[in-house]
Parts: sequence; C-alpha cells; structure tokens
Amino acid sequence: MSTHKQVIKIDPDPLAPYAISPGWQVGDMLFFSGQAAIHEQGEVVGVGDFDAQLQQVFVNIDRLLHAAGSSRDQIVKVTIYLTDMENFPKIVQARKVYFEYPYPADTIVEVRALALPDLMVEIDVIAVA
Repeated sequence: MSTHKQVIKIDPDPLAPYAISPGWQVGDMLFFSGQAAIHEQGEVVGVGDFDAQLQQVFVNIDRLLHAAGSSRDQIVKVTIYLTDMENFPKIVQARKVYFEYPYPADTIVEVRALALPDLMVEIDVIAVA
C-alpha cells in the first residue's frame, strides 16, 4: 500500500535558496519545515524583537496551513526552538494567543543558534490536512 505524498508549495518561497521544502502532505498529515521570522522575500523580520519575530513565525505558519487547505486548529504538535530560554514565559503566553484548548503537543528546546544569526525563534509544525 502506497501513501500519497506531495510537497506544499508557496510563492514566493523564502526557503527555496536554502534547498528546503516548506512542507509536505503525507496522507492526511502535514509536516512543515521550521518556520522562523523570515518574510516572503527572505528577509529577517524583527531583528532583536522577540515578539515581532514570534508574530512573523505565526504569519508564516498560517500561510503554509492555508496553502495546504488546513488551519491552525488542526495543529497537533509543535517543536519550538529558542536561542534564549528567558523567552519561555512569552511562549507560554503565546500558546494562549495563537492556540485554543486543547493545545497542541509541544516540545521546547534552547539552541545555541538558528540558521541565520538574527533569528531568535523557530517553530516546526505537524498538523492534520
């Protein structure tokens, strides 16, 4: 038995220069590459401003969800990467702003750095199509 899979396409695709697919639909599940504070033209948003970066991350997540015909309430798992765990309280608050109960399963880790030096947060998503 073969499971249908297809890449989720967006245009413009800010991840294309890095040879990364924005996400994949496999059967009824969506798997997104980590979304960071990079706008459609590939520039970092909110340098030094965690809140602005987090907002852009969710703009990007919503854009991918829309392209896949899904929505934020279909997210079942997120992995959040922070360059500074001092921002953890902001993540707790953001969960209440960007999600509703029942909240997605969540893993959060502090990393030394993300792909671009000015990035402070990245979130990858698993959702239902």
